[in-house]
Amino acid sequence: MPHYDPICNHLLLFDGVCHLCNGSVQFILKRDPQGKIKFAPIQSPLGSQLYTQHGLDPAAPNAMLFLTPRGAFQASDAALEIARTLGGVWKLALIFKPLPRVLRDAAYYFIARNRYRWFGKDESCMMPTPELKARMLE
Repeated sequence: MPHYDPICNHLLLFDGVCHLCNGSVQFILKRDPQGKIKFAPIQSPLGSQLYTQHGLDPAAPNAMLFLTPRGAFQASDAALEIARTLGGVWKLALIFKPLPRVLRDAAYYFIARNRYRWFGKDESCMMPTPELKARMLE
């Protein structure tokens, strides 16, 4: 199993069958040319193990989990921490950080509950592009 080192890695655990989640990964890939952020589907052995270690159920993935040297972030906090990691103009998303997490997460989970209906899903994890494959930890 690949090694995840929380001291130097930024690892995004995402729902590998969700079209919205896969689109988010593609969005991050294009905006992270240094390759700072690595990826693992929650459905992979590593993703499942780490998701479980953080008190989440990999059989019902309802939130992305972003593991960084600054800590573990999920749901809306993960989205904001990704924006911080991407830097540049994306850090402007941090203006939402002062909003109560309960409000940010309510919006996040509303989208998460409807993501398959609105964006679709696959029966199995997507086949990664060469660029993504180079940054996947499975």
